[in-house]
Amino acid sequence: MDIIITNSSGEPIYLQITSQIKDMIMNGELKEGDALPSMRNLAAQLRISVITTKRAYEDLEREGFIESYSGKGSFVKAQNTELLREENLRQIEGLLVQACEKANRNQVSLEELVEMLGLLYDSSK
Repeated sequence: MDIIITNSSGEPIYLQITSQIKDMIMNGELKEGDALPSMRNLAAQLRISVITTKRAYEDLEREGFIESYSGKGSFVKAQNTELLREENLRQIEGLLVQACEKANRNQVSLEELVEMLGLLYDSSK
């Protein structure tokens, strides 16, 4: 499992870990029942505090992406497809907000933005 931590991102390390593991689950890289590295092993790999990996795993468990068992470790939980869809929609919405803000700052009209989106959407199929 490759997790890349960026000190210059401005995003807390535990959130970087959480979002990357969520992405791996949502795109099928990690499947139901797959074991995650122990908190200590992941902390050692990333050269960060165990407290940071513990917080990331707790967030993932609270959000329903993993389940943890004392003495056994943490595993990818069976995913509710509606939960995955909601998470994807939330991420898409965030990206669209950023695009709209940038479009507004650069006087790009709604019509131009919709046209760009249509072209990009069609070319991504």
